[in-house]
Amino acid sequence: MSEKEDAIKAGTVVVGVDGSPGAGEALRWGLAEARLRKVPLRAVHAWAYSYVGVMPAGYGNIGSVGAFDSPDADAGDLERAARETLETAIGEAVGETTDVEIERQVVEGQAAAVLIGAAAPGDLLVVGSRGHGGFAALLLGSVSQQCVHHARCPVVVVRSSKEDAAGHESAHVAGGDSRSVA
Repeated sequence: MSEKEDAIKAGTVVVGVDGSPGAGEALRWGLAEARLRKVPLRAVHAWAYSYVGVMPAGYGNIGSVGAFDSPDADAGDLERAARETLETAIGEAVGETTDVEIERQVVEGQAAAVLIGAAAPGDLLVVGSRGHGGFAALLLGSVSQQCVHHARCPVVVVRSSKEDAAGHESAHVAGGDSRSVA
């Protein structure tokens, strides 16, 4: 069997990226896992155009990761901004690494649905525990929770090192398993 056939059989590490610190940690974790498995990494960024009208300053678009709430927004500009967000996140997490093939995917849609759709049964889906949307007091963000409940493949939720009282980051695999990573 060729290396390409082995990679297809082993699946891909799919990582949800929204530009948040938690997603950056998930991307670094996913890169290390892809390197260990000798498989490609697919970095996925979902964006949505959702006009929510005028909101009080500081509230933004609560709960819509990668959404934009301006009535003057152009879909082409929004997609370019989404691509820039993805490239910036990859640049910060990956640096000069060239030993892992990285596929970039920018998709219009709600984050959870896009990520669930991007991961096939043989893949591993990696998400941060909380992104830009939602409420800070939640243990899991709405996107990670949706992925854990609805993905057709194993899901790893990478907790931010700031969330972990022991001072190291933990990755929790859906089903209750966990392991510490450096």
